[in-house]
Amino acid sequence: MDKKSKIFFLVFFLLIVGSVAATYYRYVVARDYIIQSETDCDPYTEACFVYVCDPEAGEECTGDPIEDTSYYKLINRNAKHIPLCDPSDENCEALICPLDEVDCTVTLCDPVTAEENGVECSDPVAYSLENPIEEEEVLDEEGGAVDVPESDVPAGETVQDGTSVENMGDGGNVVPKN
Repeated sequence: MDKKSKIFFLVFFLLIVGSVAATYYRYVVARDYIIQSETDCDPYTEACFVYVCDPEAGEECTGDPIEDTSYYKLINRNAKHIPLCDPSDENCEALICPLDEVDCTVTLCDPVTAEENGVECSDPVAYSLENPIEEEEVLDEEGGAVDVPESDVPAGETVQDGTSVENMGDGGNVVPKN
């Protein structure tokens, strides 16, 4: 083998070793790559992707459409920002996007993403109408039932949303404020 061939193979071998080393460092040591994962989605407030269990695909389904349907959203997050903890642990917050994290995005379902992924979307308004939130029944000290609505509003306070009769003037017609 002549001198030029030896130099070529040496440079070629060094480039391959350098490429493997750089890739190893980026993916294993620095963990600098994006992970896309599914996370829970609240169909009452968000447009979620809908997954329905398919027994024809070999999945184990319960037969109950409510239990066989799940709602999710997609999260893209840089692996170096994901804590190394068990996702089933209550204290593990791996699938959230902190406000100051640049490489983190949450993808909700819309017609474009649904078409790209071949899934259907949930509509929060329609879902809320079809599945109203049930009020919890709480027992007072004497054992009597007390209705407690699932709301963050403290007792004795009301929420002004602008739709009550008191906020309407002139028989339900909107009266401009001066």
